[in-house]
Amino acid sequence: MARLVSVKFCTAGRHYHFAAGDLELAAGDSVIVETARGRALATVVTPPEETPDEKMPEDVKAVLRKATPDDLLQEKNHKNLEKEAFSFCRNCIEERGMVMKLVRAEYLFDGSKIIFYFTADGRVDFRELVKDLAHQFHTRIEMKQIGVRDEAKLVGGIGICGRQLCCCSFLTEFSPVSVKMAKEQGLALNPAKISGQCGRLLCCLSYEFDTYCHLKKQLPKGGERVTINGKQGVVTDVNLISQKITLRMEDDKRLTVSPQELLDGRTKPPEVEFESQPETAERKPREKEPAQPGTPQDQSKRSRKRGSSRRGPQKPGQGQKQAQKPELKPKPKQDQAQPQPDGDAAPKRKRSRPRRRPRKKPDNSSDKNNPRRDT
Repeated sequence: MARLVSVKFCTAGRHYHFAAGDLELAAGDSVIVETARGRALATVVTPPEETPDEKMPEDVKAVLRKATPDDLLQEKNHKNLEKEAFSFCRNCIEERGMVMKLVRAEYLFDGSKIIFYFTADGRVDFRELVKDLAHQFHTRIEMKQIGVRDEAKLVGGIGICGRQLCCCSFLTEFSPVSVKMAKEQGLALNPAKISGQCGRLLCCLSYEFDTYCHLKKQLPKGGERVTINGKQGVVTDVNLISQKITLRMEDDKRLTVSPQELLDGRTKPPEVEFESQPETAERKPREKEPAQPGTPQDQSKRSRKRGSSRRGPQKPGQGQKQAQKPELKPKPKQDQAQPQPDGDAAPKRKRSRPRRRPRKKPDNSSDKNNPRRDT
């Protein structure tokens, strides 16, 4: 059995395991540990835990001791020297016109080495630069090329969400992120909206990817045909967060249902969605109720208001005359439909002509007939 403690070297750095030995440590304590690069100052993340020998990692280093106030003061002085080394190295890069971007300068705890982190598109020949740095600081120099995600972790900043970047606040390791994660979550594939300050896809796209995949398995896909309340519909929209499904029914109506209602094949209030059509069918005969029998005067008034002709009684009288007035125009059609009138129809035409002629043109008719008689 051995006691292992987890430590980190920066705010959001990776966690490393060290053998605590007999030291009593708590979370947040500063300790001095032995690393492959030499001694370094680290911060305890979790207190020591008993670990069996079978689960012990290989080549475990030991925690030397707790950090003293002198160790913390020495670390503070190194921070000030790092700023001077960073500015001097950046000036040398500009003078030489080198295609590289300096990100950070780091002093080891014992001051035996300075590490310069930089980014570049390709390989850079920095041999002359290392000579100038070694001549200036009289110590060992190491140039380390890093990626854009590591650059954002070292520099820090504010993301599009308004909070501190995940990589420099709590994210200890980078996980692979793909465009498929953005598609599954229904995000717009706009590089400006799904990319971080490093220019790569946002790390937060992987946080809820597994949840979206789990929720999507229980819901139908867009364009799928389903049956509900005995009617066919097509899935037009699926909201994973609210678990709502929008359908387009056969009559072009929109219907929003839940997955359980879709599974049962009916909605909770079916009469609200599908019994609205019979109500309109019942109201139609009510509009034709005024066709009940009534007085002839009321029927004539109604016919005048509606602007449509109504059939009058078959008996000869005033009602027949009123019914024939609006039908004066379509009379030629009736003549075409009955080319051979009966004997009863002929006298009716002779009676109607003399009644109209004296009212409209009594004088002209006599003038026209007179010349015919003279000839």
